[in-house]
Amino acid sequence: MDVRLPHHSKNMTYPNLSLPELVERAQTRVPDRPALIYFGGAITYAQLARHVARVAAALRALGVTKGDRVALMMPNCPQFVIAFFAALRAGAIVTATSAMYTAREVEHQWRDAGVKLAIVDRHFQRIIRAVAPQVSTLQHVVRTGLRQYAPAQFARLDRQWHTPPSAAPGTAAGRPHRLRSTGVQSHEWTELLEPAGELADDGPQPSDIACLQYTGGTTGISKGAILTHRNLVTNAAQAMNWLTGGDEREETFVASLPLFHIYALTCVMISSIYMGGCTLLLPRFQLRAALNLIRKYRPTIYHGVPTMYVAFNNTPNVRRYGFDSLRVCMSGGGPLPVEVKQKFEALTGGKLVEGYGLTETSPVTHINPLTGTPRVGSIGLPIADTEARIMDLVEGGREMPVGEIGEIAIRGPQVMQGYWNKPEETAQVLREGWFYTGDVARKDADGFYYIVDRKKDMIIAGGYNIYPREVEEVLFECPKVKEAVVIGVPDGYRGETVKAFIVLKDGMSATAEEVIGFCRGRIANYKIPRLVTFRDSLPKSGVGKYLRRELRNL
Repeated sequence: MDVRLPHHSKNMTYPNLSLPELVERAQTRVPDRPALIYFGGAITYAQLARHVARVAAALRALGVTKGDRVALMMPNCPQFVIAFFAALRAGAIVTATSAMYTAREVEHQWRDAGVKLAIVDRHFQRIIRAVAPQVSTLQHVVRTGLRQYAPAQFARLDRQWHTPPSAAPGTAAGRPHRLRSTGVQSHEWTELLEPAGELADDGPQPSDIACLQYTGGTTGISKGAILTHRNLVTNAAQAMNWLTGGDEREETFVASLPLFHIYALTCVMISSIYMGGCTLLLPRFQLRAALNLIRKYRPTIYHGVPTMYVAFNNTPNVRRYGFDSLRVCMSGGGPLPVEVKQKFEALTGGKLVEGYGLTETSPVTHINPLTGTPRVGSIGLPIADTEARIMDLVEGGREMPVGEIGEIAIRGPQVMQGYWNKPEETAQVLREGWFYTGDVARKDADGFYYIVDRKKDMIIAGGYNIYPREVEEVLFECPKVKEAVVIGVPDGYRGETVKAFIVLKDGMSATAEEVIGFCRGRIANYKIPRLVTFRDSLPKSGVGKYLRRELRNL
């Protein structure tokens, strides 16, 4: 059954399906088509659906019930895709955790979400051992590894479908053990593929919560955006309708962006399955691997961040890698410099368009048209069934005239339900059906939107959002630091990079290398300051607030 959203003039018809039902629909339509290609091996939609069903049953056997939170922490790999849809099929809520997080960052997210079970790449075992004792809700950790779905290993895994039923997870062949000094049980991924009984036909409804997708706020406090199955299915449909014009076609996507990030989660993984397409999985972006993947498999859609396109632009003889197969390349996660777009299109012959979105909007709200004259510096037009307004920065309730600067507010079916366990923060940004983004922009007479400034104080480096407060809190832990302020400064490759201004305690001395070294292991690498300046004092307002604006002008 389809549902029609009536509140906007550009209304589309969307499938009234949960996310796991997208997998079932694809395997019914195109069972033998490759859903995933990984390390040169293909996983068909029929195989993907079988693995999702078996892992979902195994999670149920481990006690996962409707509404439980399941965390995923791994690089791009088939296990991420399978575990995502399996956890949802079991009725759980998924919280995807950055594979670059340190123990303190993982602990905050898992404690806030109340994670019951985590599926984690074994590379992060040291982090999990540190986190597990601090997360009282955590009962199970499932370990996996990148090579398990390489062709030879996957053939062995898939043969398990032809073996007689043995035991449910946690018994017989795969006895669990407890993580040291905790009551948390540890399991292997292969245990989840053992027969665990039939899965009851009580899957999630489109209106159920699918994900707690964590994002920072302008205060630096990490918040879980509540996204339903309908939010994510709808946004994938909106984005793909824009990029394909509603045509049914066989698309091949490249997943070089991390799937734990909302951009790749929706625009690559979910969109590909929505289309019955194929996803080429790279554990992480490596220039040579991405180029060789494009040359070998001839993908049609590439989603990236500006730094990726800068890397492509600087590759000698880049045309020989076959970029002509790419019907469209999307850029998000940060402003796309005009010179980067123009150079990429000139070198490759490809079409590069910029879009805009936020974690709280699943994420896509605006995309530039694929045809016509490009609007330099624009994030594009609102996509189908999406309304956008420019609201007064002071009064908040007054819509600004064309050309005037204000805050972007969004209304549409992809907007989140609120922040997990944070009613006050939710009330601040969701008002009368509108989501107030905190981004400052203007709209021209033709309806194109232009970002004037990003969320207050936020830094976007290589497509990642960095909130100064969380970096500053680490700097303040340094015993030599008296005061610290962090800002973003322009960077030719990353877009922005992190710069710290430090006032040392009386009688103390330190080097920039010492400050940078202190941050290592306490925050993710991309958040660590690359530049450090020592000062005798920092500019402050009359009420003692640091004046970042003055520091940016130094």
